[in-house]
Amino acid sequence: MQIVSAEVIVTSPGRNFVTLRITTEDGVVGLGDATLNGRELAVRSYLDSHVVPLLIGSDASRIEDTWQHLYRGAYWRRGPVTMAAVAAVDTALWDIKAKCAGMPLYQLLGGASRTGALAYGHASGRDVPELLDSIRAHREQGYRAIRVQTGIPGFDSVYGVASSSAGGGDRYDYEPARRTDGDRTRPTVETWDTRAYLRHLPSVFESVRSEFGPELPLLHDGHHRMTPIQAARLGKALEPYDLFWLEDATPAEDQEALRLIRQHTTTPLAIGEVFNSVYDYTTLLRERLIDYVRSAVTHTGGVTAMKKLLDLAAVYGVRSGMHGPTDISPVGMAAALHLDLAVHNFGIQEYMRHSERTLEVFRTSYRFEDGLLHPSDTPGLGVDLDIEAARRFPYQQAYLPISRLHDGTVHDW
Repeated sequence: MQIVSAEVIVTSPGRNFVTLRITTEDGVVGLGDATLNGRELAVRSYLDSHVVPLLIGSDASRIEDTWQHLYRGAYWRRGPVTMAAVAAVDTALWDIKAKCAGMPLYQLLGGASRTGALAYGHASGRDVPELLDSIRAHREQGYRAIRVQTGIPGFDSVYGVASSSAGGGDRYDYEPARRTDGDRTRPTVETWDTRAYLRHLPSVFESVRSEFGPELPLLHDGHHRMTPIQAARLGKALEPYDLFWLEDATPAEDQEALRLIRQHTTTPLAIGEVFNSVYDYTTLLRERLIDYVRSAVTHTGGVTAMKKLLDLAAVYGVRSGMHGPTDISPVGMAAALHLDLAVHNFGIQEYMRHSERTLEVFRTSYRFEDGLLHPSDTPGLGVDLDIEAARRFPYQQAYLPISRLHDGTVHDW
């Protein structure tokens, strides 16, 4: 089953996506997500210039061998650009194999381990009353678990808070990357003060628990902004509010930093959305310093690599919590859902609804019902790409914001 074409498609129906479309000699098409937010064209170039020429004429059924060829054969291993490109190829080949088998992908991964994947939504508010309205709206949509992000008094903008919530329940179009309208695009600059954040946040969770009670699973994303001792302080301060997890409490590159946090708090910890290989996790898993793996299929080498990572995590009692914002395309989301349904150590799935324009380009069959996601029983991934629709939305340069302290020092965003 030879590959006869591999096309890299960049489209921007509200935000930029990079999709690899592989076609076999029998006309079977497989899709893979290669989106890397703010660096999309780097992955497109890597695929077009270095990967696609290797794919033409190769056997689409040899998924493991192709993965090893692209990873080991390049000599320069890992890194987000390389691993997003490898992920796109791998996911597209799994899509093809499952279509040829006439089965949804999860059946080839061992079959279903559950009826659906618990999903959490993103509630936010510029102040506490607006946040509470957003939580109510998300619960009305069916979410059983909620990520809580809120503004901080005196700050114009804060990560994870939509600029205008309008009740917050239908902010599926939230996208922090700023886009150009003809002028030269520069990243938005946000001012940050960790001490103000640490003082404010416990009172936010006190208000949320007071309003919604102890049963609702609550999550929070620190977005790499704290030092280890600051993260330890926050984790301990939030213990009375029984968080499902505290995410990305400190910059993820320093695995050993999680030791200090773990020593001081019993709040569950999740990390890894900026990781791109199993080697980023070895210390964290072996020493049980985290509770949830946050990587995305799109950025971690595809279905093949993510399944191996989650199997290793299971040995240490660590569960999945795969990255799923709107800069993961519906193709990448579908791949995650098939793994969610199949692996035993599933924890929770991040789920932000894509915009209507995005869903014009990517025709999905996965469904969200009563707080659970299911990838559907359509053969393959269950996502189709409308090429004509994709062409109506050309690439637009966009950058994620950056953070600076009050004195101008660049801080982790």
